Amino acid sequence: MSSSPCCSIVIRAYNEEKHIGRLLEGIMQQAEQNFEIILVDSGSTDATVAIARRYPVQVVHLQPHEFTFGRALNVGIAQARGEFIVMASAHVYPVYPDWLTRLVAPFADPQIALTYGKQRGDRRTKFSEHQIFARWFPEQSNLRQEHPFCNNANAAIRRALWVEHPYDETLTGLEDLAWAKWALSQGYLLAYVAEAEIVHVHEETPRKVFNRYRREAMAFKRLYPEAHFSLWDFARLFAANVSSDVYHAARQGVLWGNLSSIFWFRLMQFWGTYRGYRMAQSPLTDQLRQTFYYPRGRRVETPVARDGVEPIRYE
Repeated sequence: MSSSPCCSIVIRAYNEEKHIGRLLEGIMQQAEQNFEIILVDSGSTDATVAIARRYPVQVVHLQPHEFTFGRALNVGIAQARGEFIVMASAHVYPVYPDWLTRLVAPFADPQIALTYGKQRGDRRTKFSEHQIFARWFPEQSNLRQEHPFCNNANAAIRRALWVEHPYDETLTGLEDLAWAKWALSQGYLLAYVAEAEIVHVHEETPRKVFNRYRREAMAFKRLYPEAHFSLWDFARLFAANVSSDVYHAARQGVLWGNLSSIFWFRLMQFWGTYRGYRMAQSPLTDQLRQTFYYPRGRRVETPVARDGVEPIRYE
């Protein structure tokens, strides 16, 4: 690896032995090899760290009681030497060997502060989450995005801007949205890169889905104090998203195998959101509300084939 890497890949992890090896394997197969890898481990008790040490990875330890999403990123980025900081969840893996190249390419435009890439699920992903990924991460790139939606499971920022404004360590989630909101306020833009595709693996119980959306709603309410989410919002958005999921599942011929998970996933998603708003105390834009909560439309996008680019073949 170069002594002055182009980018530093920061991975947050806690008990990710099932996934960390595949992510690191995919990173090592990238066409762009001028990088360093920093793993921020928050007290794993499984083989996460041992697996990571098979690769050229710098391991930084964070005590579990110190963990927040923003704190873990700040600790990792403080050790980074790259001009660009690439962030990846430990339970994702890149689809193509040009993932890294594509993700950092928009930084050629000096107005771009942050880039983020497409996310998709796999066979373990609940049907409703497939619909969320399709809603949040379309097939068409947007290289000059003017709203703060993004996701740090697959994103990159300029390190120089992080020095000016580190991640908020007090938020229960959505530290990515908070940072993007600041960057936009400074006159920068975001870039969504559909070609920088990863698979994001979530194997969650109903309780974990509830907790995820509750903590994100708590953070959202802090970032947008004027936002509201009433019992009526819970009921209508639950019904609208279940209806949309059933429509798409029926079109794909997989309704009966997914009907139960559609119901409980959407119930936990929106009940968690409602409870998070009740627990938490800048106006919410219609565009963000639409992105976070509203169901996928009826239009079905066809996945875009990558001409001439072979996917990474994992063992």
